[in-house]
Amino acid sequence: MAHLIRHKISNKITNAMNTATNKSQAKVSGAFARLGFQAATDEEGLGFAECDDLDYDYRQGMRMDVVQTEDGGEEVTGDGLDGDSHYQRDGTRHRASVKSGEGCEEFVEVKPKITAWEAGWNVTNAIQGMFVLGLPYAILHGGYLGLFLIIFAAVVCCYTGKILIACLYEENEDGELVRVRDSYVDIANACCAPRFPSLGGHIVNVAQIIELVMTCILYVVVSGNLLYNSFPWLPVSQKAWAVLATVALLPCAFLKDLKSVSKFSMLCTVAHIFINVVVIAYCLSRAHDWAWEKVKFYIDVKKFPISIGIIVFSYTSQIFLPSLEGSMQRPSEFHCMMDWTHIAACVLKGLFALVAYLTWADETEEVITDNLPGGIRAVVNIFLVAKALLSYPLPFFAAVEVFEKSFFGTGSILPDCYGPARQLKSWGLGLRITLVVFTLLMALFVPHFALLMGLTGSLTGAGLCFLLPSLFHLKLLWRKLLWHHVFFDVAIFVVGGICSVSGFIHSVEGLIEAYKYNIPD
Repeated sequence: MAHLIRHKISNKITNAMNTATNKSQAKVSGAFARLGFQAATDEEGLGFAECDDLDYDYRQGMRMDVVQTEDGGEEVTGDGLDGDSHYQRDGTRHRASVKSGEGCEEFVEVKPKITAWEAGWNVTNAIQGMFVLGLPYAILHGGYLGLFLIIFAAVVCCYTGKILIACLYEENEDGELVRVRDSYVDIANACCAPRFPSLGGHIVNVAQIIELVMTCILYVVVSGNLLYNSFPWLPVSQKAWAVLATVALLPCAFLKDLKSVSKFSMLCTVAHIFINVVVIAYCLSRAHDWAWEKVKFYIDVKKFPISIGIIVFSYTSQIFLPSLEGSMQRPSEFHCMMDWTHIAACVLKGLFALVAYLTWADETEEVITDNLPGGIRAVVNIFLVAKALLSYPLPFFAAVEVFEKSFFGTGSILPDCYGPARQLKSWGLGLRITLVVFTLLMALFVPHFALLMGLTGSLTGAGLCFLLPSLFHLKLLWRKLLWHHVFFDVAIFVVGGICSVSGFIHSVEGLIEAYKYNIPD
């Protein structure tokens, strides 16, 4: 009896497996038939799989064929090329040999993919930049609610960064996640397809250009402000200092890549650490005078929305997250990296803002270093100016790249900015110089650091960090989202929209008021 039962169960299982196999083969055959092919037999499929494995191993080993350049001047072989970097799963540095026309051969190293720690360092540099100097001013108008907002913004930006990366992937026939998009623009275009396949990309590009250019303007504004407050005895105005700072930035127009800029990244980090240590040490030395009673739960209804923009702007990193995740050795570690970087940023920003506000209370300035005593302030501000000037080339070059890819070159109305040998054309150089001068003019006409920072955070920061990621997540992954994911996305979109509109309105009102009543810079 038992043997008969086992036999029947075995037959049912076998029949079910055969039925499932036949159905899957029928689906595959139908799919290939619609494409004009016949489905492969089991032996053929095994052969194709073996060929794919051999091809994958072949390319993984970086034993690539000789590639002849168009001009015939050189040919490249080797085990790693920039254009084939997605085949490099490990993080080791590979080499490629370059053969010139004279038969000489030299080896060129190819940049490896980065680790999770290196990716985290990049994110930390983005969200722990010098704009944290405006956070105590946000506490001035928000009290404990401002501290809560620093925590809330960290949580939301971490979440939207993760869902933005999720939009880069789709499941294949085997249920495996495959990266089908490479950038923020690709995600936006996918959401607007098929009716407006390029509309989303244009919107994101415009938002990116605005944010990057506004970041450059803020660097010029803060440089003029810091120099003016460091040397108040000199007969030089803040606008004149901003002009002098811009003169030092004109060489940025000649940048072709970021190799030269990367040399100064460590100097920026060292300067930032020095500044934070000095400010916090001074504040701790005055701990006995801290004004705890000044930190309250009330908010300045008129100025608190500006504080929201300041806090949001200090967390913006979504622009480069897709390319950063794509360059990681192990993309699976991206979520963990986002968690610890934003937790660290939240703790450090909260402590810095609170300690600085407790020290100066109602006298807190837009840039907190302006509250330091004369001697210390001059030293710290010089470091800050150096950091601002060294940080300027990165957003400037990124803005130039987005601008050139969007409006110049192949597929665009305007001609390419580069010649055949990638030399920068004269009119392309003129456009770059014009951009530098434009950032100066904006800094001269709108020399209010906190208001500009709040305006930028409300206009583009909230859009790129809150609104667009949640909207794209809902649009692309709607059928796969759980109810709480839908709730979070909708809530972030609604709250982010309200904060963005109110912050933008109040920032504009603040700028109008500053001009109307001639409020000092």
